[in-house]
Amino acid sequence: MKQTLFQEKYPVFYFEVDKSETTFQSVPEIIAYFKEKVDAHPVAQYIGEFDHYNHTKQLEEGEINPDILDAKHILFCFGIKLPTPRAMAVRPRSIGVCEMADHFVIDFLEAPMPAANAAMEEWTRAVRNKD
Repeated sequence: MKQTLFQEKYPVFYFEVDKSETTFQSVPEIIAYFKEKVDAHPVAQYIGEFDHYNHTKQLEEGEINPDILDAKHILFCFGIKLPTPRAMAVRPRSIGVCEMADHFVIDFLEAPMPAANAAMEEWTRAVRNKD
């Protein structure tokens, strides 16, 4: 798991896993796995999925890196408090999954809630499930 600043301002965690290091064979399989994790979590609430690849492909001005074969998001929320309207700006959570020729890339924006980051990191690292 690595952390970087995307566009020099967004703290993003990203994880690359070779297809030979996982039993998952597609983006939909990984999204389904994340949905199971969200559904089993005592606080997280599943919201939906977004097919970013097909959305962008259908746009006249849409551009997709030719190395990306598929790209989907799972949307959910860990919110247990609503102390200020500003909390709405950093919710809900999303994990993005992209398929490349020989690996998957999983990304998510750092959450202001450490427990949410810990859960998303744990779930993401577990995608690498082969020795």
